[in-house]
Amino acid sequence: MRLEKVQLRPLEGIKILDFTHVLAGPFCTRLLADMGADVVKVNSESRMQINAPAGPYFTMWNRNKRTISLDMNHEPARKVAGQLAQMADVVIDNFSMGVLDRWGIGFDDVSQVNGKVIYVQMSGMGSGGPWSNFVTYAPTIHALAGLTYTTGVSGRENIGLGFSYNDHQAGLHAAVAVLSAVEARRHSGKGQRIDISQFEVAVNLLGPTFMHYFRNDQPTEPSGNDLQYDRIAPHGCYRCKDSAVDGEVSERWIAIACLDDAHWNSLCDAMNRPDWTKDLQLETAEGRYVQRRYVDEQIGKWTSEFDPLILMEELQGMGVPAGVVQDGRDLMENDPQLQESKFIRTIEEPHPRMGEIYADKLPIEFESTSCEIYKRARLLGEDNESILSDWLGIDKETVQKGEEDGYFR
Repeated sequence: MRLEKVQLRPLEGIKILDFTHVLAGPFCTRLLADMGADVVKVNSESRMQINAPAGPYFTMWNRNKRTISLDMNHEPARKVAGQLAQMADVVIDNFSMGVLDRWGIGFDDVSQVNGKVIYVQMSGMGSGGPWSNFVTYAPTIHALAGLTYTTGVSGRENIGLGFSYNDHQAGLHAAVAVLSAVEARRHSGKGQRIDISQFEVAVNLLGPTFMHYFRNDQPTEPSGNDLQYDRIAPHGCYRCKDSAVDGEVSERWIAIACLDDAHWNSLCDAMNRPDWTKDLQLETAEGRYVQRRYVDEQIGKWTSEFDPLILMEELQGMGVPAGVVQDGRDLMENDPQLQESKFIRTIEEPHPRMGEIYADKLPIEFESTSCEIYKRARLLGEDNESILSDWLGIDKETVQKGEEDGYFR
């Protein structure tokens, strides 16, 4: 009888003890779990307000993980957490600075026993500095880092991004840090402590802003859809023909970006505007930028007669960079690219409280180590027995007693 070889995911065998909450940290560990790491999510009844297992955040960002309930207000729970940390490859948290140390399970304590452990601390402001103890969430990080200001519209600098952009960026940085530290450990045999400032991650996204300041001694101003450092036009969003769905009329828009003369000439052909190709004021990128308000107005009049999807495909076919401004319905129901890649798929096991749930797939394709496993987020303490047995060899009766005594909850 021929045995079929089991295909392992890239991070099979890596153990991660996950104390993170909300989005940035859980997004990091979700990526690692999708790639096969055994991620053990630590939760408790006392932290349920922002980590409710049936809430949208927990359900979305904690798939493919196992969950253990440890009430860290109790010494027995802290002892078990320390034992888990001694078995872990990676311990990660995004608390304010020093929480794990106060529990007696920080890097200095655990690394004395587990010299290969990697600790990732991804607090809002990082360790040290006058703001290191600040409590931060995406809107405050965006504001402090300059993202709110620089991504706004002139005259409306208070708009901001509207979603937790930097949480995702911080999570990506943390995932890269974990993989880098695991590789470094392969050579040195030693773990290490990693400090990630979510604030500095956000500031790091504004590189050209610093160049502009140092070179021209001027701060970058909000510019809407205009490129901040290149005089390029047209470069914006233009209204198309409105659509009606379920009796509701919705505005539809298309983004068009002409970064060179070839793009511009093709757009002129599409619009049947041969006069523009002969207009000396529009002959160069600089001239088109100077006349951008006039150009935008004329393009907007033209696009208003078209369905955005049809127009996008026609423009793309002529070599003009264009994209429909898609909403959630477009992405989930109508986007042929996402449908082809099966980007949204149903998680096989229904959630015991939310019923049928869905996963957006890991947007990375491994040819030899496929990551096509998607398991639902687990309820509080649902995996207590399996985790404590697998990692620490604790028997079922001891786990049940800990649950009855209140420190496994």
